[in-house]
Amino acid sequence: MALSGKLICYVEISKSGDIFHDIIRHNPHEMVAIAPEKVHDCELHEGERGVVGSVVSWHFTYDGKKEISKQIIESVNEENHTVSFKVIGGELVDKLYKSFRITFHVEPKGDVQVGTVTLEFEKRDTSVPYPTSFMDLLCSLVKDMDAHNKAT
Repeated sequence: MALSGKLICYVEISKSGDIFHDIIRHNPHEMVAIAPEKVHDCELHEGERGVVGSVVSWHFTYDGKKEISKQIIESVNEENHTVSFKVIGGELVDKLYKSFRITFHVEPKGDVQVGTVTLEFEKRDTSVPYPTSFMDLLCSLVKDMDAHNKAT
């Protein structure tokens, strides 16, 4: 059984990639208002919001438990609407995975925009499950952002 893996989720979104990218990169704290039952806080620890090298902590509910995930912004591409986070603290890397990276990306597909979430990870051992329920959470957040953006 492989210890390294990658999961990808595609969600059709109704607005341009600029709006989605802006929330993820510059205004992640807005997720508290967009999905308060899932996201409880997004704290900036170091740097500036949206800048490579900045450190943020997400407070969220995952699998019925309140969790914290400390992340560093690893890369940003404005033109391609991409933001990558490396998880550096919290249960994901403290207990389950040796490494964990989350990438959000928006791209046109025909007449629509598609929000893509990519998880790249290395499990600590073969007993660690694939992070499918965490991916489900992130994909539901993309849908929540889209619903919020439709209303604005």
